[in-house]
Amino acid sequence: MSICSAEGYHVVRMIYRFRIVSLFVLAGVCFAPNALAQQSAAPAATSQPPTSPATPTAANPNRPRPTPPPVRDAHTAGYPDAKDLPDGEVPPATADGNFVLGPTHTRAPEMDVQPGVPQGQVFEFTMSSADSKLYPGIARDPGTFGTPDPSDPAKLLVPTSHPAPWTRHVTVYVPKQYMAGTDAPFIVGMDGPDRMLFTALDNLIAAKKVPAMVAISIQNGGGDAQGSERGLEYDTMSGKYAEWVENEVLPLVEKTASVKLTHNPDGRATMGGSSGGSCALIMAWYHPEWYHRVLTLSGTYINQQWPTDPKMPHGAWEFHERLIAATPRKPIRLWMEVGDRDLYNPNIMRDNMHDWVVANENMARVLAAKGYHYQFVFAKNAGHVDRATKAQILPEALEYLWQGYKGPGAQK
Repeated sequence: MSICSAEGYHVVRMIYRFRIVSLFVLAGVCFAPNALAQQSAAPAATSQPPTSPATPTAANPNRPRPTPPPVRDAHTAGYPDAKDLPDGEVPPATADGNFVLGPTHTRAPEMDVQPGVPQGQVFEFTMSSADSKLYPGIARDPGTFGTPDPSDPAKLLVPTSHPAPWTRHVTVYVPKQYMAGTDAPFIVGMDGPDRMLFTALDNLIAAKKVPAMVAISIQNGGGDAQGSERGLEYDTMSGKYAEWVENEVLPLVEKTASVKLTHNPDGRATMGGSSGGSCALIMAWYHPEWYHRVLTLSGTYINQQWPTDPKMPHGAWEFHERLIAATPRKPIRLWMEVGDRDLYNPNIMRDNMHDWVVANENMARVLAAKGYHYQFVFAKNAGHVDRATKAQILPEALEYLWQGYKGPGAQK
């Protein structure tokens, strides 16, 4: 891929690498293999308490350490039925339903640059909170988190969150096959830049397995979870983030990359991992007139919204607790994944709504009951937003996501 604004890209790449290294360090501390234990009876519809109380840290005796995630069994009683795949195989890109991915995660060939395959062009630009009408910016003080509300363990008090500015980069991939002046289908991705996505699209578009789409990879606003800008944007159950993308991001994408983005919701997709995944569904849920396709890895369908909204007191946990079942089916197609060692009570909250595996299993159950077109992958030997699993499954996930698309950019 050719790079526009190369100097800015190198800065983003350095920041991105730093974050990846930091995540691996944290993973080694919190989820060390010798701390994992098989779960004798995985929960069916609600999280179960850890087998032993979390131990307070030396630095903060009132704050327990994250609970090491138990290794889950996809066939636990109460989980939706799922089909075991031969180790190394991925589900058919045309099949709805639940699948169990084997423990060997071989990198898909589409995830690497292939000789003779046209490479898209990448553009980048910077956005600032000073120019935003919707997100003036917040941050949580370093080294702080919050404390559960004594009157309600489902609420977190975060007195150290305060106004703070943000600056972020937006990276735009334009396929070589894009025809100037035509409406382009596109996918919006959280926690950008996602170079893995761009490479996969080069190969899938060339093979005519997905439309010739633009990819818009948006860096988050900073921090994580309650009291942070990232948490405010990604975990809030409202249409606000989709409205920010529509009104403040997409016009800059069209101007910077010289593309024309489709207004057809069937030609618009969202994707993300962790809170970026729940954000992807939140965008389509509150604005189905804009988005019909959603892809999530380790989606944070848990109670993480802050500030608390009395109308949605359990945040994204509400999706499988009541929202999907109680709402007429929306024109949304979903692809979801969770790892057998995904997050389980990773912070101080103990409200039985911080179990990523149970949350995603519940999502699969309610989506099936409501008649949605969805594919759910339970990955063995996989952690939270597992990179090896993503490298194996992303091409198939994208191909599934775009089934049935017939608009501009569709492959014949």
